[in-house]
Amino acid sequence: MKYFVVFFFLTLSLITQAQTVNPSEKVSGYIYNDNTKLPLINVNIININKVRGARTDASGYFEIDVQPTDTLHLSLLGFQSLRVKVTNDWIKNKMAKIYLTEKAIALEEVVIRPFNLTGYLEVDSKTIPVNENFRYSISGLTHGYEAGEYSPDAFGKVLGSIFNPADMLYNFFGKNGKDLKKLKEMKKDDTVRNLLESKFDRETISVLLGVDKKEIAEILQRCNYSESFIQSANDLQIMDAISGCYEEYKILKKG
Repeated sequence: MKYFVVFFFLTLSLITQAQTVNPSEKVSGYIYNDNTKLPLINVNIININKVRGARTDASGYFEIDVQPTDTLHLSLLGFQSLRVKVTNDWIKNKMAKIYLTEKAIALEEVVIRPFNLTGYLEVDSKTIPVNENFRYSISGLTHGYEAGEYSPDAFGKVLGSIFNPADMLYNFFGKNGKDLKKLKEMKKDDTVRNLLESKFDRETISVLLGVDKKEIAEILQRCNYSESFIQSANDLQIMDAISGCYEEYKILKKG
């Protein structure tokens, strides 16, 4: 009888503990153009806290897993991004109407600087810059990607940052460990992966990691990725690059 009582209270304790943990809820809504009031298709919705994604359908409808106080990041090309806090009222009512505002896009001036060729192969071959790069395995690229100058200090950049509190990587990797774990979570969600694969603006990565877009470029530079990779890679490839650099950082630091 005594063992039964102990077992009963243990079971009751586990049930109570499980109930105190906020269960995952679902909220849904419709997203519209603030100007035309028409539904917006393919709006990207990211739960920053749970690292889960969703996308609106032809009627502007979406549904996503949440918990109270989670933050949703809404983005669509040509519209101002929006962050929405998940409230208890939203969870209770399940439905919400959200409006995105179009933004004016100013095209930046593009300056093309051609190489001044002389017509002599021996001379011209020396004026065209040639970058020797490492090749990394990055999502969506079957044969690797040129990334990082092949130089004697390539390894030293990451290694040196471990022992230098003033270094960019030391500060970023040392203080953002919790956020960097989101990189692994992102890989588990196909919606998030597909979203990142189609984007090149670094906005979603910036939001999830809590860093400025300019800092992303600096992190990749310190991880020895080339300028061509930083400028041309999609957000999924950028995510893989930062994740790979972070794993190397952890290994070197333990060593």
